[in-house]
Amino acid sequence: MWKESKKSKGACPEQSRRACPEQSRRACPEQSRRACPEQSRRACPEQSRRACPEQSRRACPEQGRRVSVAMSGGVDSSVAALLLKKQGYEVVGVFMKFWQDTGSDGLNAKRVCAKLNIPFLTWDFQKEFKKAVVDDFISGYKKGITPNPCVVCNQKIKFGLFLKKALKMGADYIATGHYVRLRRFKAKNILYRNPAASELGPSTQYLECSVAVARTSGGRRWSGRSGLRKEYFSLYAAKDKNKDQSYFLWTLTQKQLKHCLFPIGDYTKEEVRSLARKYKLPVASRESQEVCFIKNADLYGFLRTRIHADKGDIIELKTGKKIGEHQGVYFYTIGQRAPVPGIGPYYVIAKNLKKNQLLVVKKDSLEFFCKEIMLENVNWISGQSPRSVKILVRTRYRQPLMLAEIFSLGNKNYQLKFIKPKEFIFVAPGQSAVFYNKNGELLGGGIIKGLV
Repeated sequence: MWKESKKSKGACPEQSRRACPEQSRRACPEQSRRACPEQSRRACPEQSRRACPEQSRRACPEQGRRVSVAMSGGVDSSVAALLLKKQGYEVVGVFMKFWQDTGSDGLNAKRVCAKLNIPFLTWDFQKEFKKAVVDDFISGYKKGITPNPCVVCNQKIKFGLFLKKALKMGADYIATGHYVRLRRFKAKNILYRNPAASELGPSTQYLECSVAVARTSGGRRWSGRSGLRKEYFSLYAAKDKNKDQSYFLWTLTQKQLKHCLFPIGDYTKEEVRSLARKYKLPVASRESQEVCFIKNADLYGFLRTRIHADKGDIIELKTGKKIGEHQGVYFYTIGQRAPVPGIGPYYVIAKNLKKNQLLVVKKDSLEFFCKEIMLENVNWISGQSPRSVKILVRTRYRQPLMLAEIFSLGNKNYQLKFIKPKEFIFVAPGQSAVFYNKNGELLGGGIIKGLV
């Protein structure tokens, strides 16, 4: 440790926060961890905001911590790696090989890493990806449901296998190019309680606060059967509402989020592209593919070669009459516009697999409004499972949020009731119902099992 005299602060007079509020490494080159042993996390934890106002997270974010960045070859993950390097992290770019036909994605990721002068690795997850994501996707369509492969990939691959391997190889964090905002709350000495222990306050219409700072409507802290947590992690919708990807991340847990970074959540897409151009990244105009294993977004072509299906009748649900012919009942999803020429438009509201029929309705058929649905495998990001609570929910990506109330049925099963639906709601079994509060915080979600 540095020895200090009464008159001096030792070999590095800028070492104290009070003596030198400009506590940056440039201002004091001896401030590195090697030159100054007191630079350890406990002795000098990158100087807290209160002690050194100029030490914001952007200016001094845990210098030297290692981050494995999932590089897809697109602009978003590339800029994520750029931002982390500029913030002082030790960045390693990792390209995950998911599918046989990766095109030039891996090469583009490698070029970006060379431009940023960071290590580049390729991890082959083809076998695991096929089993966990692709086979599950095909199996779901064979059952007549509509699984969401991006949700499954995030849960089992990116924040499952990738996170586990990265930590095993010495990373402190992983980072991705998702448009979502991560917030950390200090929760030292704050008691929090399972909201299921009693009803929320009478004026509370949403689950408004993180458990780290949770209060009832009367202003009292939640307490009782509780636990202590030093940090609490919360996800919020991205700054760019048109690109927000929080919908696909509802399966994440506190244990995973403590090792995650989402650098571009506070940027718009145009700002991300602008940064890529400014730093001359070779992927400024590239986009990641929506479903990476379906070439040219041709879902019908992908399924047609993997699922045998016969043509069948399209039945108008209201009249029971045949009004058209479909190409295979497995290839359609609830809410999709039905191929009925000349009349309509009609939309798929149900599938009868035994009779090989598509059941369709017009959008003005108010009697077919979906009012209640069943959910399974529900996850609450806070780790606390309420018995019932009012939330904002969307059952499709980019669908407007709708007010609903959710009730626990036990074993991660819930019943969700829409409150005054404003528009025709198509709900596809297999898709995700994702929960938010009015402040844009992602509360959790579940898999749609069916209608009540």
